[in-house]
Amino acid sequence: MLKFIVGLKGAGKTKEIVALANEACENSNGSVVFIEKGNKLMHEVNHKVRLVDTKEFDINDAACLYGLVAGMYASNHDITHIYIDSALKICNNDVEMLSVLAEKLNDLSEKQNITIVATNSIAKEDLPEATQKYV
Repeated sequence: MLKFIVGLKGAGKTKEIVALANEACENSNGSVVFIEKGNKLMHEVNHKVRLVDTKEFDINDAACLYGLVAGMYASNHDITHIYIDSALKICNNDVEMLSVLAEKLNDLSEKQNITIVATNSIAKEDLPEATQKYV
């Protein structure tokens, strides 16, 4: 399952995704991963959650972000949940490539039975129509 949490800056998206990740950490029988640009959430995300800073790995577009997610799962099949904060920002605010990323992430999540949740600082009506189904 892929889910997007969208809204403009200040809408509480990050607070919501952190709460979801922490809840998953307590309830999951596998590994939980949280991907963000920077490390500002280090003290908010449960220490059992694998926190990944995209800056450390020069992840700066949709293709790289998908490669990171797929590669992490390929190396650890115990992953049950992946949370991505500010996916659109990581993708250089390229809304069209976000749509491509969404389709690939959804396919991965369905094939491997993992939950992927991502926040995006954008109004729902500004997302391409094909991507709105994930909100």
